[in-house]
Amino acid sequence: MGTREEIVRAVTDGREAGRRGDRPTACPHPRDSVLRRAWIRGYAETRPVRDRAE
Repeated sequence: MGTREEIVRAVTDGREAGRRGDRPTACPHPRDSVLRRAWIRGYAETRPVRDRAE
């Protein structure tokens, strides 16, 4: 389990990764970690949305 501070940091790191355009596989946390879920949540908030018409 991550502490509240670690979870907030993981969300923030995920947001930054999404803004930079990093791939979701760049997540540094293990698959079964609460921090991974937090990172991906942050990433999903800021990732660019692809146009479905392409």
